[in-house]
Amino acid sequence: MRDLIDAARDLFARLAEVPEAERVSAINEIRAALHEYSPMRHHPVDLVLWVPADEVAANDYNPNSVARPEMELLEHSIAADGYTQPVVTWVEGDGRRATVDALQRGEVGRKSETVRQRAMGYLPVTTVHAARTAIGDRMAATIRHNRARGKHSVQAMSTIVQELARRNWSDKKIGKELGMEPDEVLRLKQITGLAELFSDREFSEAWEVE
Repeated sequence: MRDLIDAARDLFARLAEVPEAERVSAINEIRAALHEYSPMRHHPVDLVLWVPADEVAANDYNPNSVARPEMELLEHSIAADGYTQPVVTWVEGDGRRATVDALQRGEVGRKSETVRQRAMGYLPVTTVHAARTAIGDRMAATIRHNRARGKHSVQAMSTIVQELARRNWSDKKIGKELGMEPDEVLRLKQITGLAELFSDREFSEAWEVE
């Protein structure tokens, strides 16, 4: 085993002669090859890749809100300490990545000139399991990732519940996947005021005064 590790180190040392952009690409491929043999390959964090920040798009459904002071602190943190956590993504059909978690981290990586210079314009990313490709699954993954962090906009959460309900997710499934109690799911559905969200419920007929 020691011989194998030493041989790998000797091989990797040759990367120092490769231009930086090509080196990043080569290291990504080497990591992906190692990932195939890893006993932890079922964990997305087992494979962290560096990809151009501009190729990682934000999602338009994240209900997590972060105030400006916290965003500035996040920018300072990454600028001072570097990235300590990757951005969780999914690869779209056109090859671009969409953010599942760490929306704000990705935004800082794209917009902060200081951070872009330090990271050479790249973002560290992981990729969610291929089995979780449906938009509903990705929405649920986003909520699970950040539900305990920051503050969720009630209206945005209601919109997500509405979207999942329209995708034929039952209240029970929505509650399980988003970590909600039944009454919380019901309240968020009520906010929309859309009768279609309650089409699967039975209501008693109105009283009539004789």
